[in-house]
Amino acid sequence: MNRPNQLTKIDHSGKPYIIYKSQKGFDLYTDFSKKIILNNKNIKSFLSKKNRKKLRNTDLYIGFFGYELLNNLINIKVPKQKNLNFPKGIFYKPEKTIKLSNKLKYNKKNFHSGSFQININKESYRKIFNKFKKKIKSGETYQIKICTKYKTKSKINPLDFFSRLSNTNLAPEAFMIKDNNYSIISCSPENLITKKGFDISTKPIAGTLKKTKHLNRVKALSYFRKNLKETKEHNMIVDMERNDLSRICKIGSVKLSKQKIVEEYKDLFHYVSLIKGKLNKNINNFDIIKAMMPGGSVIGCPKINTLNLLNNQEKENRNIYTGSFGYIKFNGDMRFNIIIRSILNFKNISEISVASGVVVDSNANHEFNENFIKAKALIDLFK
Repeated sequence: MNRPNQLTKIDHSGKPYIIYKSQKGFDLYTDFSKKIILNNKNIKSFLSKKNRKKLRNTDLYIGFFGYELLNNLINIKVPKQKNLNFPKGIFYKPEKTIKLSNKLKYNKKNFHSGSFQININKESYRKIFNKFKKKIKSGETYQIKICTKYKTKSKINPLDFFSRLSNTNLAPEAFMIKDNNYSIISCSPENLITKKGFDISTKPIAGTLKKTKHLNRVKALSYFRKNLKETKEHNMIVDMERNDLSRICKIGSVKLSKQKIVEEYKDLFHYVSLIKGKLNKNINNFDIIKAMMPGGSVIGCPKINTLNLLNNQEKENRNIYTGSFGYIKFNGDMRFNIIIRSILNFKNISEISVASGVVVDSNANHEFNENFIKAKALIDLFK
């Protein structure tokens, strides 16, 4: 039986499964023996499990931390907001893994949906934008990400969506979860944590440029380098994530490995850096997650002040958005992304959350439109 048929068979079986981008293709995880629904009380014990030296390829937990859970982990309160009552985090223990190629073939379009509604129109966005501009000028924050959410009533086939998304907009941190009562489809580009032994790295993305037929990577790089706003935003995020790493790494070990390169995606270019460090020997999984999450590039800086400003402004729970998806192996190695460019389908509602960064010289119209650019590849799946 070839692998495409295996994937179709698993999808039709109704069993929950997860697909995650690997270096050469995708890894599929299924036959889950455990499903751990995280909350504010059990997250610390989940992250405090002792490491093992010998590993099988299924010796891991794979899943996600939601935004609210990660705030609580660093003692940031999220006020009561409108929400879907979606779990704060879920991790699975797989008993079976399958290697898949980069090309996922699946063409069964059995979904229906209404039109997308945005939770913040342009005028409301402008008011929030101006409010945060004042906070920046008063020194309460230096950069802040305003979240907008697109929602529609829909029933979808997550594998169909994910296959089409991956074939048109393949992203290095793409993943999909299909469970009995929800699904997540993501083309996330941003790696927050890669840990192997004592080596750890993070890859902040800060800077977005819409693609046109006249632009290529070289021209995009020139644009980013000459654009003061994009450069400021990128430098602030790199400094913050370098500082986050320094809290858990050996003194002097945190270094910029790649600085300000351009990555290309379906509808846009991104401005990217790579930071590496060596962990202190007394650091455990709980320390790493607490230091690095939520990822600074999708929040703003300084992190704590900015989170408080955001949480007091936003009226809807972010659910998975700006949380993290990935795995923790039983030997302590881990890989986590930042959950952006994602569709959460729960209770027959699909929601897509996006955000763009506001700094002192930002323009409200530009940032509002940038949010739509980021959501477009996902919205197009419903056509």
